[in-house]
Amino acid sequence: MEAFLRATEIIDWDHPAVLELAQSLKGVSTQETARRCFEWVRDEVRHTWDYKMNPVTCTASEVLAARTGYCYAKSHLLAALLRANGIPAGLSYQRLTAYDDATFCLHGLNSVYLPEHGWYRIDARGNKETVDAQFTPPLEQLAFKPGVVGELDLPEVMPDPLPEVVAALRSHKTYDELADNLPDIIIEKQ
Repeated sequence: MEAFLRATEIIDWDHPAVLELAQSLKGVSTQETARRCFEWVRDEVRHTWDYKMNPVTCTASEVLAARTGYCYAKSHLLAALLRANGIPAGLSYQRLTAYDDATFCLHGLNSVYLPEHGWYRIDARGNKETVDAQFTPPLEQLAFKPGVVGELDLPEVMPDPLPEVVAALRSHKTYDELADNLPDIIIEKQ
């Protein structure tokens, strides 16, 4: 589990502001702490596309400072807050349609290790009229559910973000520029 607890360049939970927030969210149990961290990121950090906000953020500390992030960046902050509280946290992805049934992109979310349940996926992208993500272990209530051909849940729990995600967040400076260049991966036909 060490890889799911460490601070990295992107999941920089050792940054003073991230660490301070993580400590303020600590609950009396692992599950309560995880819920508090999830709800804080979901509700207090605006989704960059929903709010048409700049800048495009990537690291946990950047997301916290700007209080905005695409789903990927929000998942980096949530992983950092969980790890700072000693809770193993990883990154998970879905491949979803972006704007029509022919254009795909990755969607970033988290997996957290809860002793009572094992790995449990949570999605702090931010709720809106068509999205109602909740923390309800052991049942998942994610923002999106794959439903058309080509959409899928990627099964891996990763300790680090996908390189395609980091490259997209680092190379596009405005919300609309990134929206036109959302990261995706090639899925080999089975």
